[in-house]
Parts: sequence; structure tokens; C-alpha cells
Amino acid sequence: MRSFETGQTVVRRDVHSSGRVWSEQALRVVADTGAVLVTACAPGAEARWPALYAKARADGDRSVRAKAFEAMAAGEWALADSRWQETELLLWKQPGMWFSVNAFFVPADPVDGGRRLRNWYVNFERPTVRTAIGFDTFDLAVDLVVDPDLSRWHWKDEDEYAHARRLGIVTDSEHRAVDDARARALAMIGERSGPFADAAWRSWRWDSAWSTPGLP
Repeated sequence: MRSFETGQTVVRRDVHSSGRVWSEQALRVVADTGAVLVTACAPGAEARWPALYAKARADGDRSVRAKAFEAMAAGEWALADSRWQETELLLWKQPGMWFSVNAFFVPADPVDGGRRLRNWYVNFERPTVRTAIGFDTFDLAVDLVVDPDLSRWHWKDEDEYAHARRLGIVTDSEHRAVDDARARALAMIGERSGPFADAAWRSWRWDSAWSTPGLP
């Protein structure tokens, strides 16, 4: 298995079953133990998103995202250059896992530059495949948003997940894998296991020696 060095720039790509890239995002490697890969992102990091996603964000029109799924199903989409905004992101994933655990950090105090954990975010996606420049996966639309103290959580984008199912973007076998992954993620939260057990995550900070990562 290809391994990465701490601080190395890698690219996370969402790759459609057709082999075409749906999105890509530049990250820095925090740790790569073989048992888990942890990467991070900071505001200004380069990314490329589907143009319709970019339009939905710019216009504040969520309905445009539904059109993005239809474009994906038709195999007709373009990518737009973008940059990560607002939050610092820490991303944790184990080999073979159908989800990643993400932690989003925002300023705690605009004066002293401190950060706080805004929320956890469980992103359901295909298992990671490592590449020469990073790793590939594919976002399966549904997500789980969790309070910083793990006391509450809610599902996000269930409507988009249902739409992706209708369009055949999420297959029946992937749907079964996602159902199993939902149960596993909730168990991890309840047990305070995996990244939810690691107090160091709450105090994690972006390494000031790292520049924001760019795409190759």
C-alpha cells in the first residue's frame, strides 16, 4: 500500500463509476499509519467542484444541486476552479470504510486566533483507493452532522440521497453498504470510539508551517 508523509500534499478525488472526476480537493497529510489516514484542509486550499454545485452555492439555490445529480446521471458535467472557504477541516478514514469522519474548526476568538470545533460531519462515501497523487473515493450524498460534544446528531441531504438512488447513481449494493455504515457510525458515536474517543482532535490546529495546499 502506498504511504504518505506527514505534511505532504495529496488530492482527494470523487471519481464517478464512469471513471470521470466529479470533484477534487487538495489536502495535507496529518498522519498515515496504514490503519487510518488523516488529512487536513485550510481556507484557500485549491479545489475543483462541479460547475452546478458552484452555481448553487453562489446563488444560494439548493434546487440547482438536484440538476447537478441529473447532469451526473447523464454524464454531462464540467468542473469549476474553486477554493476551500471558512473552516479548517480534519478528515479521518480507515481502509475499506464506507464513510469518513470530518471535524470542522472555526475561529473561537477573532483577536487571539484561537479555534474551536464547530461540528463533526460523517460523510458516507465509497472506500478509498490510493493513487500516485492521493486517494479516490465517491461521495454518496447522505451525511450525518454531529454536535461537538456528541450529544445530538441529525441526518443531512436525505432528499439528495433519494434522488441519487432514483437516478441510479447510488446502486442497490451501495445502498446496502451505506445502511451498514450508518449503523457503524452511530455505534462509534455511542461508544465514543475511533476519532470520537481522541481528545487530541478537539485541540488540533493547522500547522502554521504549512502553506495552503494546491492541486498539481
